[in-house]
Amino acid sequence: MTTIYMDVGLVGTGAMGRGIAQIAAQAGSTVHLFDTQPDAAAKARDLIIAQWARLQEKGRLSQDDVASLSSRLQVSSSLEALSACQLVVEAIVERLDIKKSLFSQLEAIVPASTVLATNTSSLSVTAIAAGLEHPGRLAGYHFFNPVPLMKVVEVIAGLKTEARVCEDLAAYARQMGHTPVQAADTPGFIVNHAGRGYGTEALRIVGEGVADFATIDRILKDQVGFKLGPFELMDLTALDVSHPVMESIYQQYYDEPRYRPSVITAQRLAGGVLGRKTNEGFYRYVDGAAQVAPEPAVPQVNEMPPVWVSSRAARRAELLQLLKDLGATIETQSAPSPNALTLVAPLGFDVTTVAVVERLDPARTVGIDLLVEDASTKRRVLATNPATRVDMRDAAHALFARDGKPVSVIRDSGGFVTQRVVATIVNIAADICQQRICTPADLETAVTLGLGYPLGPLAMGNRWGPASILEVLFNMQTVYGDPRYRPSPWLRRRGAIGLSLLHEEA
Repeated sequence: MTTIYMDVGLVGTGAMGRGIAQIAAQAGSTVHLFDTQPDAAAKARDLIIAQWARLQEKGRLSQDDVASLSSRLQVSSSLEALSACQLVVEAIVERLDIKKSLFSQLEAIVPASTVLATNTSSLSVTAIAAGLEHPGRLAGYHFFNPVPLMKVVEVIAGLKTEARVCEDLAAYARQMGHTPVQAADTPGFIVNHAGRGYGTEALRIVGEGVADFATIDRILKDQVGFKLGPFELMDLTALDVSHPVMESIYQQYYDEPRYRPSVITAQRLAGGVLGRKTNEGFYRYVDGAAQVAPEPAVPQVNEMPPVWVSSRAARRAELLQLLKDLGATIETQSAPSPNALTLVAPLGFDVTTVAVVERLDPARTVGIDLLVEDASTKRRVLATNPATRVDMRDAAHALFARDGKPVSVIRDSGGFVTQRVVATIVNIAADICQQRICTPADLETAVTLGLGYPLGPLAMGNRWGPASILEVLFNMQTVYGDPRYRPSPWLRRRGAIGLSLLHEEA
């Protein structure tokens, strides 16, 4: 297959620029490297060639391959040297004024047929193209770091971008071994927009005193299957990167409550507690290893009380079978006896509200999270309310740990950790579809490849039921009275009629 762009200009040779240059050369293009910093382009060329040499050592490239690839990297001393390029990609600082100035300069140098692409992660493609004589040839081309390993690229059409420009950029992405997804020019595009639900909601949970950082990370990894917990992830990306993205998307959406940043990350950013690169973030790092306090030991309970399960509990039949398997004495009468441990399993409601509504003794009431079926999880999560007795809390903990599965006990919260985070992720994804920012299929591809989620957000909604997700959101909105939990109309319609969230509208 003939390479779509034989000569590609690359402006900005930091980590992102080097990554793009590497895969462009591997696709058969001659890449012309330019950077305003003295010797930066030459150093970038050396670093890319060193990367290929390491691939040769691993047997993935031959010596001839490395020589051929290296010949495709050309160092340019000026922007004028890019005049013969069919495509110029910028990967410079995230400042609108600087990007606009660069493209104005390029427009005076390259032919009208040359495609211009910005690797911006947060700025408006339309705004970057504004003022150009030919704004139709500029599009967003957002790669993720490290570029050779992160196999997704967002192709973003600005207000005046020509369709054929995005079509060619998508085809070129495939030639580079990447998967393109098409996005409308909206704040955060697809990946950074969809990612607002994970860390932002986890920060709200810890800010409410429900659980600590490590407990929330454990729950989301063990109950849902995320590779990294939200606080591990923020430590990896660093708060000087992630917090400004939170603020940018929130501000660009005119203070939409769903995207509200947290004072926790603002304070830590101000204090220089950024994550792994400073050896201190949500965790402390010694020789690159996070220092995590051990989990609390399972309580020793000499005499286990009988257990009564609310008739309104989610997955009640599964819960009763689980209790039977764990050897519990189960009460079956319509109300618990005076000594019974009372179990509730709400969706979205907090344990306190359920105890009051169902007229249960709050001192003996403990909640369990059953949004996700127990057989699919590696951890059980219990929640107390402010009146729960210590002996009842310990009895519940000991009972549900009998088969060796870890148990986390958190403070009362609407929706539990998993319910709140998953429902927020699905709701934001549904809103992306509502706005027609991208297709449901591209949304799933972008999130699984760009964020590494175990499932795409819409697949998560289907996996645990749109109706259950809606119940969590409606009940959380009732508990908190907060518009951030307002269900997306797109989700509400599908949940109401039982339609798959991956269904494509005509």
